[in-house]
Amino acid sequence: MNHVNLIGKVGAAPTIATAENGKKVARFYLSTNEHYCDSDGKTKTRSNNHRITAWGRWIPIIEEYGLEGSRLAIEGRLINRFYHSNGKSTCITEVEVNDLIIM
Repeated sequence: MNHVNLIGKVGAAPTIATAENGKKVARFYLSTNEHYCDSDGKTKTRSNNHRITAWGRWIPIIEEYGLEGSRLAIEGRLINRFYHSNGKSTCITEVEVNDLIIM
């Protein structure tokens, strides 16, 4: 099962582009916080940035409400994309949106 749930804040304004297949795609980063205790028992916070990709019906919603700092809940799946550049192979992992809630 490939299922991801994230709640966080939009890091920067999403970029909207047209893919090779002619469909619009929105790409942005969602920042989430993770709380944990260190070896001394002190509570620490770690921020993580997740690359998010959205297609189709989510584009108008993201254009209107996906402003920097907006809080979103995202349900989706992990996607790995591979590409080659300058003789190097690179893998990018991103979350593809299946559902989205503006908080």
